[in-house]
Amino acid sequence: MESEAILKELARAVVEMDEDGAEAAAHEALRSGVDPYVAITEGLSAGMRRVGELYDTGEYFVPEILVCSDTMNRAIAVLKPHIKAKSDARPVKIILGVIEGDIHDIGKNIVKIMLDAAGFDVQDLGRDVSAAQFVEAARKAGVGIIGISTLMSTTMDNMGKVVRGLEEAGLRQCFQVMIGGSPASAAFAREIGADGYGRNAKEAVDLAENLSRRLPCAKTE
Repeated sequence: MESEAILKELARAVVEMDEDGAEAAAHEALRSGVDPYVAITEGLSAGMRRVGELYDTGEYFVPEILVCSDTMNRAIAVLKPHIKAKSDARPVKIILGVIEGDIHDIGKNIVKIMLDAAGFDVQDLGRDVSAAQFVEAARKAGVGIIGISTLMSTTMDNMGKVVRGLEEAGLRQCFQVMIGGSPASAAFAREIGADGYGRNAKEAVDLAENLSRRLPCAKTE
């Protein structure tokens, strides 16, 4: 199969909850020389974006979302071992989590995989993470990047609480803050004092690499 056809098949399998098809397409991607990173970001992630659209329009509900996620994860299990970490990536700590009030972590999980592959040291706090939990993790890490995601507009303001919490704890100068999720935007990132917005997993990795060059502090024990 051609690369484009394989990517489309990966996306289709996720949307149609075809776990066997997703796994087969992942193996085919490897046999055909498709970069596993691309297979995830442009194949599986594209499928999940479509699933998100179907959820937003009321065509899919939570059970469908969960099955689609399982389908995606089955293919990721095939692809992930073949993703090579970038040798030039800086060993920067990234604290990652879905903000308090939101339990949607599919996008965050994809970003974690991509950041791991890029050579970052990722600490995944999970979902429904409070600003205080982000700040405490930052205090222990000392320096790095904080990545906050949400899929719910009602929880967006909680992202700003993380930035304010870092400022109040005297940690803001040692951390770059990036946000993600469909209701957020670059403008909203600026509004709450964050340092950048990643629209998808690839942009999140690119952004993290750029932000890592801005870190002014070294961790003190």
